[in-house]
This record gives sequence, structure tokens and C-alpha cells, in this order.
Amino acid sequence: MKKKSRKPQYKRSRPKVQATVEEEPAAIKNAPHTFVIRRGERCSSIARLSRDFRRMMEPFTASNLRERSINKVKDFVHLSGFFHVSHMCIFSLSPQTLSLKIIRMPKGPTLTFKVHQYTLAKDVISNSRKQFVDEECFKAAPLVILNSFSGEGKHLKLMASTFQNMFPPINLSTIKLSSLKRCVLLSYNPVSKLIDLRHYSITAVPVNLNRGVKKLVTRNIPNLGRFEDIADFVEKGHLLSESEADDEEAQVVLAQNLKCGNLAENQSSLRLHEIGPRITMRLMKIEDDLMTGEVLYHDYIEKDPIEVEAMRKKRAQQRKLKEQRRLKQEENLKKKEQKEKDRAKTSNQGQRGELTDQDKLLLKDAEEAVGDISDEDDRDYYRKEIGDNPDEELFESAGGSNRKRPFIPKGSNYSLKPKKPRMDRRRQYEEDDRLARQDGKRRANDRKEMKGKGKFGRKGMRDDFRGKSKYNGGMKGKGGTKKAGGKKFSRRK
Repeated sequence: MKKKSRKPQYKRSRPKVQATVEEEPAAIKNAPHTFVIRRGERCSSIARLSRDFRRMMEPFTASNLRERSINKVKDFVHLSGFFHVSHMCIFSLSPQTLSLKIIRMPKGPTLTFKVHQYTLAKDVISNSRKQFVDEECFKAAPLVILNSFSGEGKHLKLMASTFQNMFPPINLSTIKLSSLKRCVLLSYNPVSKLIDLRHYSITAVPVNLNRGVKKLVTRNIPNLGRFEDIADFVEKGHLLSESEADDEEAQVVLAQNLKCGNLAENQSSLRLHEIGPRITMRLMKIEDDLMTGEVLYHDYIEKDPIEVEAMRKKRAQQRKLKEQRRLKQEENLKKKEQKEKDRAKTSNQGQRGELTDQDKLLLKDAEEAVGDISDEDDRDYYRKEIGDNPDEELFESAGGSNRKRPFIPKGSNYSLKPKKPRMDRRRQYEEDDRLARQDGKRRANDRKEMKGKGKFGRKGMRDDFRGKSKYNGGMKGKGGTKKAGGKKFSRRK
């Protein structure tokens, strides 16, 4: 049996529905956002370090940002306003060192740190005795803890404010304790001038509970195969091993209820689990502008006030020249746009036959100039000089051929010259044809007469040249001729 052939099913063109764009709330817009990129030489560990740093800065960062070698820092600066980016962190690797730049967008300051040591997040987690990573903790911003940044020096205050402003602020009256699941610790050593960056996840465990009950509450239930009843597990909970003992210094009284048995007005123990990365760095310099401004602080280079003033004047002059070039370029662009508009307007008017007000005024002046010229002046002059009236045809087209040539705008179809009347040249062409035919007949008759009259045609012409066709060497009369040598000889005997 022959199978029925299937008809091709064509896809129906469905109308495209644009997705509704929901506006972000003001709290998310005003929160500090960051870009984390890397520059310089390519290295897999530095790429991994930048990804770990992005994970630490979540959720207000571009986690899947893909930077390429062709992208410049200016490209990210131009995009920062659209994405509400307030800070940009740049890992730059050179043959000598690895540096970290933290830039306040869009006009600085720029803090440059030299990275002495770093450890990736995967190495930190693999070396920890008790590994704990909660993916839900990255949905909220971390808590920032600064240690020993209260020393003397403006650079310390600027560093502390920069680190604090990289993360959203915390309102103690409205904050929920359940959202504080991570913390970033920045510790400054005033002797070595090194800054240690650490990243932890925070967990809370209830205190003064039986170990069996604590494991049930925290949902960390071990193997119950050796117990006959759940009561045995609760009563013999002290026999279970626990890796970490409760530290009295880490015990706090909670103001809000938390999960896993952590109730308000009860004591709970806070535990930190390091999730990486680790970075040990040192501040090298602080610049006023976006990576190219005045150096406000340098770790090992100091300059005299005279040198600082000279550098400041030089930068001011460079900024002035840059501003002048920018204004000149804007002016040239405006002139070019105006010229293109005028050109397009003129071409459109030429196609439609329209004239502007200025062109109409010019044409009016030209018509008035043409109208002042009269034929009577030329006729009077002719009568005075010749003494006779001129012919009517002499000054017929005098009005059209004026001596003044007025300006006619380009693209207009207007002409000051009157149109010439169309002349009927048919009679003239017929007369020319008749004369040409008569001339052809006459030439044909002449050729017929010349045919039977000998070599030279007419008879008289033949008698005139009889006996004179022989060349005698160009000598007159019947004298002698010259030889090749030039001597004369005579025919006389």
C-alpha cells in the first residue's frame, strides 16, 4: 500500500512580542557596582584570580564580563554610566610584578596596589579542614570589616573610605541578620605596610544544647544504625565527636530569629569558614584622576614642592590644550553639519523647483536691473550717428541679451532670457535639396562630355601640348645639354 506523502509544514510567522523592561528599584540603582577586568600578559592563574574576586564582589558586579585584548579602559569607562558602575578593579600583570588598581568612576581617584602573594579560592577550600560553601550566601552583599586603618596619614583614610564604598552600606535599623552570610576582612599592618584580604562565610550555631539535639536542629544528622531508638541518640549525644568546640568569645545574643534553632534573645556561636581568595598587597601610589592625574601619594618617591608645582603647571597646560582642541573639533563638526544641511536643502529645492527667500530677493534685483535697460536709447543713438531709422529686426532681441549678467541661484529653473520662437526651417531645407540636385546633374553632364575627347579632353588642349611632352633637361632653346661632369657639349658639327 502506498504511503501518503506528508505535506511540508511551514512555520507560521508569529508576531514578535517585546519583553517588558522592569525598572530596577532605587536601592539597587544606588548600590555600588563594580567591573573586575585584567590587563597585561595572559596567565591562567590571574584569570582565575579575577573570577574569584568577582565572586567575592557579588551580587553587584558583572560576573560574566568578557574582556578582550582590543578593549581599552576607556570602553569600560563609557559603559560605567549606563550600568551604574561606581568602581573598577584592574589586575595588571607585567614581567616584573602583579598590580591591582582600584578606580573610583568616573574621575578618580586611582589606588595602585602591588600584590605580594595571592591564593586562589579552590586552593583555600581544598586545604581547609572543614569545607563549607553555601551558594545562597552569594545572593547578598558581604559585610566589610576594617582592621588597623585608624593610623595617621591621609592615604589610610582614603584607603578605608575606598574599601567601604566598594560595598553597599548597612542600615542597622532595617537590616535582616539572615542576609549577613559573608564577610570581607581587610587588615592593615602598620610595620610592614601590608594589607591582608580574607573572605569568609558566616554560620550561626545554637549554644548550651545537647550535641545530639544540636545535630538534629542543624540538620547535620550522622549514621543512626548503631542506635535502637531516637531517644538513645538524644541521650547519648555527649558520646558523639565534634570537630569544633564552642568558643565563649564567639558567642553572641541574637536580636532576630534565624534558622536551625537560632532564636532571638538566645546565645548562638558564630563560626567563620574561609572560602577565598587570599590577597596580600601594599599601597604604592594614589592618583587624583583616572590613572593619569596628579600623584597625591607615593610609597617610595618623594618630590620637592618646586617639582610638584612644575608638574602641576605642566598638567594644567596639557588640560588647557586638550580643552582647546576639543572645542575646535566641536566647532568644525558643527560647521560640517551645517554645510551638509545647506547642501541637502539646495539639492532638494533644485529637484522640486523651489526657491528660498534669499534666492527670491536676488532674482527680484536681477529683474529690476534688466528692466532698466530700454531699446529706445539704442535706437536714438543709431539715428544720431547714421541719420536713418533702424530696421525693426535690428533691436528685436536687445531686451533678452542684457549686458548685466545677474546671479541666478544654483538649482533654480528660472531664466532671465526670453525663449526663442521656434522657426520653421522646412522651406530652407527643401531649397538646399533642390540646389544640391541641380549641382549633381551639372557635374554628371560635364563628366559625359570629357569621356570622348582624348587624353587631355578638349581638342585645343591637345594641339597646345603637341611635340612638347619630351623633357629637354630644362635648357632654354635648342642649345646643348649638361653631362654629369658639368661640361657643355654642342651638336654643331
